[in-house]
Amino acid sequence: MAKMKQFTIGVENRPGAVAEIAKILGNAKVNILSLLGTAQETGGTVELVVADSKRARKALDDSGLVYRELIAEEHELQNKPGALAQYLEKLAGKGINLHSICATASKGGKKAILVYTIEAAAKAQAATA
Repeated sequence: MAKMKQFTIGVENRPGAVAEIAKILGNAKVNILSLLGTAQETGGTVELVVADSKRARKALDDSGLVYRELIAEEHELQNKPGALAQYLEKLAGKGINLHSICATASKGGKKAILVYTIEAAAKAQAATA
């Protein structure tokens, strides 16, 4: 299980908003490993995990974008039915409450990647902010 940083960025709900973030990070040579976005009426959030959090932080700061940073965990699973449920049941059995979660696998691939943040990390982050 690898620990990494997840950046949560507030965005306007409009065409090109996520593309602008991707361009900022791409121009800074930051590879996006995981991305999840949600939209409401006029705004939304983009949660992303990157290969180089220091470089991403600098690019986001230089752009003026406001973001929140949390510790995320990445776990590799077998790409088969039930693997996600088994892993999540183990976390629940340890009393771990998820704050966010994203999982993906390529069609026909043998592995799936799960990225999540936990509630305790979110609460600790908020308490120290």
